Amino acid sequence: MRVVSAESLEIRVSDDIVLVRQAVRKRSVALGFGLVDQTKIVTASSELARNTLDHGGGGRALLELVDNNTRAGLRITFEDQGPGIPDLDLALTDGYTTGNGMGLGLSGAKRLSHEFEIWSKPGEGTRVSILRWK
Repeated sequence: MRVVSAESLEIRVSDDIVLVRQAVRKRSVALGFGLVDQTKIVTASSELARNTLDHGGGGRALLELVDNNTRAGLRITFEDQGPGIPDLDLALTDGYTTGNGMGLGLSGAKRLSHEFEIWSKPGEGTRVSILRWK
């Protein structure tokens, strides 16, 4: 897979989540995503940006336009240096929450993406990557 372009955005305050959503929408429109696909990738990105801030203490989002010679896509990777997730299987279970939400952030983002990868280690942080193909 080839990275066509990339942009890194800091996530330090709530307003940064809005900026991430706007950047994801702009890139999904530029790729020619239909409204449903735009909504899915923006919603997943918003959830993961919120998790990065609320659970990871802030971090960054890396937006990449990618190409695999047959199609184009948008990959967004969220990374923090927070406390990490001790039990990934539990964290990916619908309804599980450590906060006041509905517990659909990680599992919802996974369902809204074509590809989903997560890495986390207690004490070292979390990295979540989602990708939606055109």
